[in-house]
Amino acid sequence: MLDNLTQRLSGVIKTLRGQARLTEDNIQDALREVRLALIEADVALPVVKEFAAQVKQAALGQEVIGNLNPGQALIGVVQRELTRLMGEHNDALNLATVPPAVIPMNAAAAPPGLLLPRTPP
Repeated sequence: MLDNLTQRLSGVIKTLRGQARLTEDNIQDALREVRLALIEADVALPVVKEFAAQVKQAALGQEVIGNLNPGQALIGVVQRELTRLMGEHNDALNLATVPPAVIPMNAAAAPPGLLLPRTPP
């Protein structure tokens, strides 16, 4: 999941290179890649839609600061929103629960409801 997202975000940076600011059009094009990466990672569609709307709202009209290009500025917005979505702090594991204790063991350590369960083939 993270490799696919990284590849797509790298493509976003390349497509936005040379533009002076983030506009609704270039944000929409870039968010398409982000949405596809999240959907391919089996993130629930309502979560993807809400996430894309939050990123778009945060990124619209944002000035590109210093040596950043618009792609890098958008990646910063995506990173902040992913951090907000996944949780800004770590919770301790509660191993004193009624067995079995469920411990997320994926790279994302997603909160309940974020990922869709896979159906067996």
